[in-house]
Amino acid sequence: MTGTVITFYSYKGGVGRSFTLANTAVLLARWGYRVLVVDWDLEAPGLHLYFEPHLSKRPRSGVVDIAHEFQAGVRTPSTHEVKVGVEGVLDLIAAGGVDELGLEPSYASRMQSLDWEELYRRGFAAHLEEYREQWIAKYDFVLIDSRTGVSDIAGICTAQLPDRLVVVFTANDQNLNDVVGIAHLADKARDRLPYDRPRHQVMPVLSRLDNRMEYERAETWQKKCAEVVTPLFRNWLVKTVTPEQMLRHVTIPYISYWSFGELLPVLEEQVPSSDQISFALETVAAVIAQQFDRTDLLRDNRDAYVAAARIRRRKFDLDLLVSSPRTLWRTGTELITELRLLGIKADRSVSGDPEILDQAADAAEHLCLVVAGELSRWQLTEAERFMRRTLSPDGAQRQLFCLLTRGTDRERLPGFLRNLRHLEFDPTIRPVRVARELHDLVKAAPAPETAPDQEALKDAEAALREVPEQLPYAGRVALVEETVRGMAGALDDDDMELLRDRSADLLLLSKPHRNGSGVAAPALLRTEVSALLARIERRINAFTD
Repeated sequence: MTGTVITFYSYKGGVGRSFTLANTAVLLARWGYRVLVVDWDLEAPGLHLYFEPHLSKRPRSGVVDIAHEFQAGVRTPSTHEVKVGVEGVLDLIAAGGVDELGLEPSYASRMQSLDWEELYRRGFAAHLEEYREQWIAKYDFVLIDSRTGVSDIAGICTAQLPDRLVVVFTANDQNLNDVVGIAHLADKARDRLPYDRPRHQVMPVLSRLDNRMEYERAETWQKKCAEVVTPLFRNWLVKTVTPEQMLRHVTIPYISYWSFGELLPVLEEQVPSSDQISFALETVAAVIAQQFDRTDLLRDNRDAYVAAARIRRRKFDLDLLVSSPRTLWRTGTELITELRLLGIKADRSVSGDPEILDQAADAAEHLCLVVAGELSRWQLTEAERFMRRTLSPDGAQRQLFCLLTRGTDRERLPGFLRNLRHLEFDPTIRPVRVARELHDLVKAAPAPETAPDQEALKDAEAALREVPEQLPYAGRVALVEETVRGMAGALDDDDMELLRDRSADLLLLSKPHRNGSGVAAPALLRTEVSALLARIERRINAFTD
């Protein structure tokens, strides 16, 4: 699939166009899209300053060099990209070469010497098409920072190169008077080009709106702006969504903290709240990632819309996060052990603090709630957060599982959990069966059948890992020592039935005492357990290999 070229344009300077583009690029790259940003604001370049702390090296060439190469007779596109060291794939083509003091001293004279009309007369448009084809083959999104106003350079950026436009403007008449007219001029110029491009889809972005201090005036201008830019929504906005609703979602607030210097707030506000600037920037990036589509979902559930853009190519550290109450802590541990033996990357959800849950990034693709009687308050918070972040219009297969103890009343579950498929288990029995069921659901394929010997080895491994640091009384220590040595003997004799029986005995002996008192497991016992565990792991690995 070829990439999409999007030009960020503004009729006037100082509206936050480059700021919006740079932060949008970082978000798209973080979400797994391959992104190229191009600084085509040749008369006032500065896009490289946003990325300067993260550049792999200083740009030695850029857009001006593309034109000069063509002028010198070069007809094969060359490489001008510099890697930006943020999460994901993000490259930059600067306006020109950069040294330790800024743009190279020769930049201004080289830029001013270019005669764009003459270049086009000589066939520069076709040369740019070759660059464009190269870019969209390599990247998912190419974001172009355009010159302001009406000029030859702005025409290249708004007419020839882009598939879509993002028009950034502020709430004043100087911006509003021409924001719609520029889009119409770009379409007319596009019609004269010898390239098959459809009419522009244009997303207007209202920037730097101060709705904190001057709420009533901000509301008045918000409505006025929506009325003026309504024509720009006609060929892509879902009919049930009003222009005013859409514009509110893509309005970037004025936050004075971010008005100084060239900053990337999305690097600091990883999980932004609704009053932070990155919240709005995420929405703009999501509309781009969703190809200006499914705006009805954006209206109904902004978080789900952004999650769908974020999740499309997301890679997770874990397959499954297991959330269990403290009363089923041991069951949760056993379930995680069994899942890992089946090849599922699983771990425990450790936070019971809703504030921490809300700020944490999604570590796992799926979530499993282990419920005893009723859902705990923090499990409910975790489940709601998971659902809010993972609703997806493109069918992304993140799943929420409910594992219920027998006798749990389903009617006492929250409504959004009652309709899920529920798995039942007995907390007094090791959750081997239910782990296999979860494996089949997560992997969408049955767990591989294992030979009896391997099953016995895995049971032994799991039992040895459950031996606690503290046993309830000295007599229990002796029994555990005897059982571990019996397991070692069974392994020596290759007696898998006896090994399985001794493993079951060890699990029973390892259960903690009700009052929490006890004696520490001797160092010799810990050494014997570790040695036997190492032997069993080698046998399992040899079987697998």
